[in-house]
Amino acid sequence: MRQFLQEIARKQQGWVELRYHRRLMNQFVAQKGRVDHAGSRVTAGVGVRVLEGGSWGFASTVDTGEASVVAAIARARENARELAGIQAEKIPDLPATALAAGDTVLDGYEALLAKPLDEKLAAAVDLERQAAAAAHVIHTAAAGYSEMFEEKVVVTTDGAAASHRLVRPELRVVVYASEDGDHHRAHTALGVTGGWESLFAHPSAEDIVERTAREAVELLHASRLPGGRATVILAPSLVGLLSHEAVGHTVEADFVLSGSVAGGKLGERVASELVTLRDAAMPERGAHAAGVIPFDDEGVPARTTTLIEDGVLAGYLHNRETAARFGVEPTGNARAWLYSDNPLIRMRNTYIEPGATPLAEIIAGTEKGFLLEGAGSGQADATGEFMFGTGYAVEIRKGKPGKMYREATISGVAFDVLRTVDAVSTEFGWELGAGQCGKGQAAKVDAGGPYLRCRLTLGGVQ
Repeated sequence: MRQFLQEIARKQQGWVELRYHRRLMNQFVAQKGRVDHAGSRVTAGVGVRVLEGGSWGFASTVDTGEASVVAAIARARENARELAGIQAEKIPDLPATALAAGDTVLDGYEALLAKPLDEKLAAAVDLERQAAAAAHVIHTAAAGYSEMFEEKVVVTTDGAAASHRLVRPELRVVVYASEDGDHHRAHTALGVTGGWESLFAHPSAEDIVERTAREAVELLHASRLPGGRATVILAPSLVGLLSHEAVGHTVEADFVLSGSVAGGKLGERVASELVTLRDAAMPERGAHAAGVIPFDDEGVPARTTTLIEDGVLAGYLHNRETAARFGVEPTGNARAWLYSDNPLIRMRNTYIEPGATPLAEIIAGTEKGFLLEGAGSGQADATGEFMFGTGYAVEIRKGKPGKMYREATISGVAFDVLRTVDAVSTEFGWELGAGQCGKGQAAKVDAGGPYLRCRLTLGGVQ
């Protein structure tokens, strides 16, 4: 497919991008000792972009024959010309930059594709049976498994000619407990870029049934967390959620151009000097990240981008267009969910670097506060203001863990909260590899980090 698209590109005038994308998605859920839901879906096609007259033109086709691809190029040119007639601000020519070449198959792809489906089904059923039998107060459990096989080829007339194959499996366990009128739901979800062994080697996969069931049972009769301003220790899942939602989106260059809080702040202190935040396509920190890509959907090779360094805002996330506008190199953050989608600036694996203090020491040095575990739903906006749910909280008094509380909310302004960070753990984890990020279209990402001690507002029982 790469050579086929290269041959078509060689015959084109001007700047043209051809992107072939094939996705195989298998997913199923086990409940009550059997497979309750199963599905399989394949999507494939070619997306075409042109830059003509200072405007983008886009088209796509499910027919990957030469005539259909060439016809899609013609439609994209027509779309660009129509936009050029009404678009006041023209897109600058894309400056030369290093572009990806060659073919890459990431670890786990071939082995997981060859693994019999009945073995995957049996594993999910076994996890559900274990969870359902873990305690007498558990009345329902479910275990889900999914896998996304991706094949992508990006060819451009200015030199990109690369392909990759990768797979992203995910695992979920959900437990419902009830007793004396109280109910509680606990769940654990994880995802990786890699094979079966990589999925089950993820730290969150270890004792996944026992930990999920224990949380459901222990929090069954727990009270709600008291609200107010508090010192908290955020677990890696919440650090990842804060890094991605409340900081990461504000430094995406398209949002910066639209007026996000990070605009004009390069070189300014926005966090404690203990905070260094990065976005990586092929992260060296830890293992089992889910948002791994060897190159982006414009053919820009993967690299790590430092967004905050020692508390100072150091960079933004760029595609080729915004990099040209800012006069910098693209960061490899242009991503499209399907062949029929335009590439947008998206994160990959966003994280805060670990620090020098073990978690046990951070807890021991906390006079009064809460250890918050588990990331729930929530929202953040371009000002960096956020509100997120948590899984549960453990009260800390005089350096000792104590009472457990049910989920609460945390809120604040991201940069304000990061300025209060006074301890960063040596422990590190990727925790948000399951599910998808949304920004007009979905994207597979991951986020995580160490434990952070900071101050913010808790929402709970007043």
